Amino acid sequence: MPISKKIIFYVLLAVSGIIVFAPTLMAFMMSFMSNKDIMTGSLPTSLSFDNYVKAFGQFPLLKYLFNSFFISIIIMIGQLLLSSLAAYAFVFLEFKGRDLLFYLFIATMMVPFEASIIPNFHIIRDLGWIDTYQGLSVPFFAMAFGTFLLRQNFRQIPKELREASQIAGMGDFKFYLTVVLPVAKTSLITLGVYGFLTSWNMYLWPLLSTTNDSVRTVQIGLKQLQTQEQLNDWGVIMAGAIIVVIPTLILLFLGQKKLQKGLTEGALK
Repeated sequence: MPISKKIIFYVLLAVSGIIVFAPTLMAFMMSFMSNKDIMTGSLPTSLSFDNYVKAFGQFPLLKYLFNSFFISIIIMIGQLLLSSLAAYAFVFLEFKGRDLLFYLFIATMMVPFEASIIPNFHIIRDLGWIDTYQGLSVPFFAMAFGTFLLRQNFRQIPKELREASQIAGMGDFKFYLTVVLPVAKTSLITLGVYGFLTSWNMYLWPLLSTTNDSVRTVQIGLKQLQTQEQLNDWGVIMAGAIIVVIPTLILLFLGQKKLQKGLTEGALK
């Protein structure tokens, strides 16, 4: 690539990065400003951590953060477990109608999440799971995308290796643990990060399936900072938003290379 085109390319990348990151940077600056400065649109007269102190004081932020973290971890583990076991069955187990069942399973990806909200709500209500961690997490364990991603990865494992393990007397579960999972490590990390971030950012389902603050997530807590009866304290709201986004940024930075590698491998396969 000529130097001039390379310069233009990197300039466009820098401009695009600034445009994408601008709202986050603005929210970060607003979290240190007083509500008066924010509403008047003037430059900040002073920067302080008062908004962060108020955010922890106005609602149980630590409790909400724990709930979000715990539920996201449970959903991530459930998705990894069920998706990997389902993918193993679709690749290594021979049974009648296997391919047809897989295609039907993948077809559920075309069903929007909103279409399944009412049936899922009736199920957890009948089970008595309203305002429980299992009610917030179990409906998201089955993941067609995760099964598809891991199936594509498992298919790269030679069938001869499976046959050799059977001759050696290795069962399916041991082969799954000692051979299949280590080979699919990158895809598992990718799926885990994706599942955690998706669960962390959920809003509609936690709003429907909870009625009290004991199990509510941090996304619901942020909404509670906004009121319609009085002027919103946008500094406090932005401080809460920054606190919520920090775990996702840390996870993305730590797993960026693995995530990119996993998505690339999944696209190539």
